[in-house]
Amino acid sequence: MKNRIYKTLLRLCLKLHNLAYRITTKLAIKAEGGLHPKHRLMNYHQFFVDNVNKDNKVLDIKCGNGTLTFDLTQKAKFVVGIDLSEKNIEVAQKKYRSENIQYRVGDVTKDLDNHKFDVLVLSNVLEHIKDRVGFLKRVKKIAPKVLIRVPLLNRDWITLYKQELGIDWRLDQTHFTEYTVELFKEELENAALSLEKYSIQFGEIWAIVR
Repeated sequence: MKNRIYKTLLRLCLKLHNLAYRITTKLAIKAEGGLHPKHRLMNYHQFFVDNVNKDNKVLDIKCGNGTLTFDLTQKAKFVVGIDLSEKNIEVAQKKYRSENIQYRVGDVTKDLDNHKFDVLVLSNVLEHIKDRVGFLKRVKKIAPKVLIRVPLLNRDWITLYKQELGIDWRLDQTHFTEYTVELFKEELENAALSLEKYSIQFGEIWAIVR
């Protein structure tokens, strides 16, 4: 009987944990003036900047509000940021403009098929896509080098415990998956891509792919 009560309370607490995380995320963005504090605290922009060259033409896929896109222009020759959201592109064009940036509203798999770049940036993009292997097969034709950042499923014990108990374990409800290193490597292999180098940072995979 006690065990059943504990499990009921546990499930409630885990659901409240999810709710608190989502509310905290929204409040943190508002408190930081519209920009998620993870950009500053995790400093993941530096990984992408460090892995482009000064003569590179870079495509930032699902560029959001343009913060990473803008930082890439401090090193790359030219950067295109593309996003499906008109609102995101409006914010990017207003707040993160530069002479060597071009922002576009669109679907990279349809609107940029005939364009060529040196580097593709996929920062927290793949987990939002259902057919990730198909997507990678299409976009790899656009550039020979891909920089990828994705969240790990096994980032902590509580995430795995939620999954075991059938409670939503995703960081974001729009995620189709969150990764293990094995799944990440498997999807790259199925897309005929080669994992050149990767590291685990902040419960994420940061990877250079060819």
